[in-house]
Amino acid sequence: MLSPTYRRAAGTGQALAGGQGQMVHVNNFTYGLVTPVLGYVMSSLGCFLGLRCTTRARASHGAPRVRWLLLAAVSIATTGIWVMHFVAMLGFTIPGQTITYSVPVTVLSMLIAIVVVGIGLLIVGFGSSRWRTLLLGGAIIGFGVASMHYIGMAAMKMPDTVRYNNTLVVLSVVIAVVAGTAALWAALRLTAVWATLVASLIMGVAVSGMHYTGIAAMHVYGTRNPGMLAAMSGGVSGQAFLLPLIIGISLLAFALTVIISLSPTEAEMREDAALMAHLAGRHAAPPAGTHRAAGLADAPRGPGQPTAAPGQYGPGQYGPGQYAPREEPDEPDAGRWFRSQSLGAS
Repeated sequence: MLSPTYRRAAGTGQALAGGQGQMVHVNNFTYGLVTPVLGYVMSSLGCFLGLRCTTRARASHGAPRVRWLLLAAVSIATTGIWVMHFVAMLGFTIPGQTITYSVPVTVLSMLIAIVVVGIGLLIVGFGSSRWRTLLLGGAIIGFGVASMHYIGMAAMKMPDTVRYNNTLVVLSVVIAVVAGTAALWAALRLTAVWATLVASLIMGVAVSGMHYTGIAAMHVYGTRNPGMLAAMSGGVSGQAFLLPLIIGISLLAFALTVIISLSPTEAEMREDAALMAHLAGRHAAPPAGTHRAAGLADAPRGPGQPTAAPGQYGPGQYGPGQYAPREEPDEPDAGRWFRSQSLGAS
């Protein structure tokens, strides 16, 4: 884990090219372990709820499967990824400065997370080749989540210049791709609640690791550029904007918890589907031209009743101990059979 505070060449007195000043002292854990632990818990919760939705999606078909996959995307993207990112950002401060956030850019980062996770889940949910679709979906989610992270970082407004270490940026993207692929694998394979819980805890570690790797890649340099100060106008503080938004998404996670708790499990959904298919088969219409119920010709006969030899009786004729099957009124031969019985009685 990163140390609570870190410096980038601070105090060296070395001016940087392009009018940039010294690297600025940045604090990632202003509130101690509160923000990283809370962010990890929210990430694990969002991933757990999303994976429980994918178990229902596997037992569904058509539109119901799409709905469950979209619910999973919303849960994983918002609570599992986006909330974790901005909960951690609440602990990011620069001493002596006020960091504000651009509302449109922040909301855009959340929408990007929802879209890319939804695309990845739909790919594996309806794809034919498991490994090919798994890798494709994982790559889409990974690059999308990394984009969400850095767009979210770009939403910050402060009178400083931000640059990134390219090596750590690439490492954060790799972590995001691995985490996205692991999430899709879990969505395809895991069924038991305990297995889903373990996978969610691991995914929470991956999402948090990706975030703090991206944070470690960031270099903040002091500047006296008036344009940077002017750019701060129009933003809102994290406490005024992010905190209410995070609380709202947390309430959404609670609503998803209720929905999942009240919905049938994957096993129950499969049992219901098998029962409905069985009932549909029993009530299916008999094949055309079939009028004798199966097994009636072999009904038990009483003592002394002879058994008809094969071919002894023609169509519509029944020997001793053989009974005509019950004809349904809507069958084509029913009227003919009743008329023949009436004529024979007369």
